[in-house]
Amino acid sequence: MSHSKRFARRTVMLGVASVGLSAAVSPRASAASRTALENLARRLEVLAEDGLDPRHYDAPSSALMSRAEAALRDLVLGRVAALPGRSDIRRDAARADFPAWRDRLHASADPARVLDQAAMLHADAAPIKAALARLRAIAARGGWPAIEGNLASTLEPGSQDAARVGQLRARLAVFDPEVLRGAAAENPVYDARLEAAVRRFQAEEGLEADGRIGRLTWAALNTPVEAKIGQLRVALDMRRGLAAPPERRIEVNIPHFRLRLTDAERVVQDMAVVVGRPDRQTPMLDVRLVAVQFNPPWGVPDRNAREDLLPRFRRDPGQMQAMGYRLYQRIDGELTEIDATTLDFSAYSRDRFPFIIRQDPGEVNALGKLKFVMPNRDDIFMHDTPDRHLFRRTERAFSSGCIRLERPMDLLAEAFTGMPAWNQERFDRVLETGNTQSIALARPIPVRLHYDTVMVEAGSVVMRRDIYGLDAAYLRALDAPRSERLAEASPRP
Repeated sequence: MSHSKRFARRTVMLGVASVGLSAAVSPRASAASRTALENLARRLEVLAEDGLDPRHYDAPSSALMSRAEAALRDLVLGRVAALPGRSDIRRDAARADFPAWRDRLHASADPARVLDQAAMLHADAAPIKAALARLRAIAARGGWPAIEGNLASTLEPGSQDAARVGQLRARLAVFDPEVLRGAAAENPVYDARLEAAVRRFQAEEGLEADGRIGRLTWAALNTPVEAKIGQLRVALDMRRGLAAPPERRIEVNIPHFRLRLTDAERVVQDMAVVVGRPDRQTPMLDVRLVAVQFNPPWGVPDRNAREDLLPRFRRDPGQMQAMGYRLYQRIDGELTEIDATTLDFSAYSRDRFPFIIRQDPGEVNALGKLKFVMPNRDDIFMHDTPDRHLFRRTERAFSSGCIRLERPMDLLAEAFTGMPAWNQERFDRVLETGNTQSIALARPIPVRLHYDTVMVEAGSVVMRRDIYGLDAAYLRALDAPRSERLAEASPRP
């Protein structure tokens, strides 16, 4: 049934029921005018603008105000209450105060306006909803064309490629009509105007804006509009009913590869990070930074030892020893160091590797010179790294789960706030000794590892790839039938 026919049917139903509104809806709603109730029915029809599915609030056996109350609950508290492994989804029902919103809905002469207000509670709602409307309009026109052909090879600026260049122009013209100005759509040359459009697209997607179209750029170009719509819907729901954050905190946004230390809503530190790759995901955590370890050794996790280091020991055990890697084996109950150069590593495999590996502190230690300790059962921490080149990459999912820091010394200085005996000179002295030393912080800092592919920066929506598929999982929960919500949102006495 079309939108207009559904609304006409509802208007008729409202008219038939208008004599008995006090019984069918609630005593409070009986004072609302017929126009206000029609506006409310119309408002429920367009909940898609808020990222919700209007069909979830379309139970014909329920009174109009009951359906409105169910929608209001989701707008205020978020439809998805919790998900496994998502400690970063922090709702605070007391802070959101849904009972007060429900009272306002039933007391209002214009209940549709109450839904409007609830939908805009978070400061990010307006720009995200605007972006959602733009993408929905594009989807209604058929979306953007998928690029087909050889997407395994890189398309270089200035090259000629009749098969891919025309498709590329058509894809970018959806947002950037300039790529078609002064050139036929079938022009096979990857010219300067098209390159400029590609660079803009790459920058918006968080890719290296070099104009070269490789695997990541082809994938971004071919991301369906429906997938981006889903990300925006998730972003809206995730922001509802949020708990108040601590004034001083560290937040690491996994898909944006950024760390921010905020104090009284002022960003004190903002740096790039390297996070876990998709097969070794960084978990979402809500913990505290309690200590810093100078010149840390590395106790290599068993998985890293078997999958990453065993092949390197096979190639050159002497070189691994020179890099500070030590092998240990439990013999007669005692942990005994083994000379790696005496072993035949071809006799060992991922399934048969009876050794423990540790790496001494030093210049090439995988943790660098600093380890930021935040106790958790996943043994995740933040640390320095000798692999500085990775911070030049735009997508930085390369670690085995821990967080590598672009500027660890900057974070160190902030972490030692309130500890006047420590300054840059003392930091340098301790690091130069090469000795391992752990120092507890006077002011532990709350740390939140979270997953937001959609951010609003300076009023603009910035979207990043759903690298772990967590948005897709959230979207499934968001769209799952929740008929019990209508039962929960029964009319007020």
